[in-house]
Amino acid sequence: MSHGFDYDLVIIGAGVGGHGAALHAVSCGLKTAIIEAADMGGTCVNRGCIPSKALLAASGRVRELRDAHHLKSLGIQLGSVGFDRQAIAEHANNLVAKIQGDLTNSLKRLGVDIIRGWGKIAGIQKVSFTTERGEKTITAKDIILSPGSVPFIPPGIEIDGKTVFTSDQGVKLEWLPDWVAIVGSGYIGLEFSDVYSALGCEITMIEALDQLMPGFDRDIAKLAERVLITKRDIETYVGIYAKKVIPGSPVVIELADFKTKEDVDVLEVDACLVATGRIPATQNLGLESVGVELDRRKFIPVNDSMGVLSAGEAVPHLWAIGDANGKMMLAHAASAQGIIAVENICGRHKEVDYHSIPAAAFTHPEISYVGMTESAAKEKGSAEGFEVGTTKSYFKGNSKALAEGEADGMAKVVYRKDTGEVLGVHIFGIHASDLIHEASAAIANRQSVHTLAHLVHAHPTLSEVLDEAYKRAIAS
Repeated sequence: MSHGFDYDLVIIGAGVGGHGAALHAVSCGLKTAIIEAADMGGTCVNRGCIPSKALLAASGRVRELRDAHHLKSLGIQLGSVGFDRQAIAEHANNLVAKIQGDLTNSLKRLGVDIIRGWGKIAGIQKVSFTTERGEKTITAKDIILSPGSVPFIPPGIEIDGKTVFTSDQGVKLEWLPDWVAIVGSGYIGLEFSDVYSALGCEITMIEALDQLMPGFDRDIAKLAERVLITKRDIETYVGIYAKKVIPGSPVVIELADFKTKEDVDVLEVDACLVATGRIPATQNLGLESVGVELDRRKFIPVNDSMGVLSAGEAVPHLWAIGDANGKMMLAHAASAQGIIAVENICGRHKEVDYHSIPAAAFTHPEISYVGMTESAAKEKGSAEGFEVGTTKSYFKGNSKALAEGEADGMAKVVYRKDTGEVLGVHIFGIHASDLIHEASAAIANRQSVHTLAHLVHAHPTLSEVLDEAYKRAIAS
């Protein structure tokens, strides 16, 4: 297959995106190599989705078992509930090791060559990699860049990895601070606040923007804030940023007003988690050797087929997927992009439908969404001349949620009033991350609330929350 090249495809970066691309490439008959300088599995497996879910699972059980009021309502009484921090941390570490091993073995089993070292482009259809034994160059008909991302550290914040740290260190759960400040209220900040509050830490959350949970639909964010933050007695600063964070014992945090930059307060806490988002790991990839410039936010510019762009034109045989292209910084989006890139390499033109890719925060209860927020849909509607409708249904009216004693929650559907097409769905409640996929399929297939309202859902199930929302849409 390789026609004079060492490989049909070389992938730089063995995270979830690179792994997904490699598996698909093999199924398409491509001779494939993957180059990784650090941990197989990248951020998701080693420092992100996987260990954080293990911590959330364990700490969530502690929260449930300590909720005497909830258990009593189900007729259950328990004595005191204890936990072993080290054992919880080991549960996360063991899961990482298992999944990392499974991922590596799946590549080996399929005959993908795994090259350990720093990979970079060395010219058109050429890749060099550096190991302890020196540098070597190989050729490939096509190259996929999948270098991922790293935590963003705002200016003024000093990380020591012990008292001031990012999620990279946080997932190791090396200690439980009595009082921890969390800078940022997005997915990462919310999930860690869930873990820390369940395990008995006091929390102060600092959000620079003028509302908590800025990326989420406002109705969902307001309800989630009430349940996940206010009920848990988490102290919050909104519209305030951490101007300076100095590690130590205590950690000193200087707070300032985000708009005026005036000093507001000084906190002294035991630890500080910096959860201010992620930035692409796009340095030292050799892009200049093929005339590619990063955009102003340091992302690799790509077209909808995942082809890398130089001055607006696709560079032949070069592709970039995952966090490094900035289209949608989610592990499963990277995997989807990897498959799309391989499809295009094989001459089958395909593009990613970002509207139908769901996202979730694995708090207790969970938050999930797919498609547009109400405000984004209304902007689109005013630009294109259609009206937007919304409906809501509540877990308080759902028999299964009531049986579980988990009635906090809401589903919200955003749709076009003229055609009924679903534009976005947002869920806060028990198992929201699983429920969202029905909505994701509906958006992928451009379905209308008129059709969806007549689908039959098993009773009693949580999925009836969506059924109810669709039925309300056609009744309104």
